[in-house]
Amino acid sequence: MPSLSEIVSYCDERTALTTYRDAPAAFNGLQVAKDGPVTCVGAAVDSGSVPFKQAVEAGVDFLIVHHGLYWDMPRPLTGPFFDRVSTLIRGGCALYSSHLPLDGHPDLGNNALLARQLGFAPTLPFLIREGVSVGWASPNASSRSALREQLQARYARVIALEFGSPLPSRIAFCSGSGNSAVPELIRTGIDTLVTGELREEWFTVAQEHRLNLYLCGHYATEVHGVQALAADVAQRFGLPWRFIPSDNPL
Repeated sequence: MPSLSEIVSYCDERTALTTYRDAPAAFNGLQVAKDGPVTCVGAAVDSGSVPFKQAVEAGVDFLIVHHGLYWDMPRPLTGPFFDRVSTLIRGGCALYSSHLPLDGHPDLGNNALLARQLGFAPTLPFLIREGVSVGWASPNASSRSALREQLQARYARVIALEFGSPLPSRIAFCSGSGNSAVPELIRTGIDTLVTGELREEWFTVAQEHRLNLYLCGHYATEVHGVQALAADVAQRFGLPWRFIPSDNPL
């Protein structure tokens, strides 16, 4: 069985972790360690006592998440936060977090995978931060109605704001929150975005700037990267892997 350090080193390299300049509190990489080898890989979108308990019950001892523990650190190890950490430690489950690397990665990232699942080629860098593309855009030859129908077939709830071209030439993808992506649309001349969620004020901006915005859910658009990385790690080391789903509708 592979050691924890072998798995962590592989994940760091595979996701090009040091390439992405993330929020200071993201703490991408290993967040909670464990003793002994890794026997089963898990994937979940969010940190939380419930998914951690489900992972431990499923036999997972290396859990990959998109949203890690430490966004508002420092905090005392009490209450629900204690429950999270103690669940992992008592269950012998390591925690590995990958935020922007699993948004922007050209193979394993949410945005490239969002494009590919719809049959698009994510070849155009979009939402560039510190010289690295966090989002991706694709050339398009079909109608926005066809795009909407494809999204509705894959996601439980799709909010469509259709003020842009009926035949958009390019489509941008930004999983989770697309609030920083809308100004980038205007700057780059792309009028169509597939994202997870947006603040209320972007409705008026979409009207005024003639944009097509498709909101498919923050959680729903970010299940892809963690599953891709878990499957990749499992294949590399000959391990089983499990996805720990959530009924998060947001």
